[in-house]
Amino acid sequence: MPKQALIVIDLQNDYFPEGKFPLWNTEETLTNSEAAIALAKAREVPVILVQHVADASKGIAPFFNAGTEGVEIHPRLRAAAPDAPVVIKRFADSFHQTTLDAELSRLGIEEILLCGMMTQNCVTHTALSKAAEKYSVKVLTDCCTTVSQMIHLIALNALSIRVGLLEAKLALAD
Repeated sequence: MPKQALIVIDLQNDYFPEGKFPLWNTEETLTNSEAAIALAKAREVPVILVQHVADASKGIAPFFNAGTEGVEIHPRLRAAAPDAPVVIKRFADSFHQTTLDAELSRLGIEEILLCGMMTQNCVTHTALSKAAEKYSVKVLTDCCTTVSQMIHLIALNALSIRVGLLEAKLALAD
């Protein structure tokens, strides 16, 4: 079996009901992501958290501004993976101008399991990144969400011709 890593993208406070840009299905996505992290830890699969921080040089963004409560990774996710490294990004592609590829290389990873927010944006751009081509890429469909169920399903359908789509329990099974 290839050496896997679980990458959880942008489960940040601004995407939840009290945040600046609440998404559809956040509670279920968070619960499923916590379960995926627990499965990963039980199998000794490394977990990496990705956090989007708006580029202050471009002015104040609508959300994810540094120093705000909204930019923080959801506390339940941090509690589920307290020792996970956090990769900071400023673009939709979690590889672009970040330490993600170096971290995966250091760990000897061959397969990445992606999940997070938003399915059609950061999850898709990371899955289809030029830097991701050297890995087997799988998206955990039950651990992703976006602004609506329809956009979530459209994004997964579009991804299906390029990467694997699985539920977390199947991707992290022995």
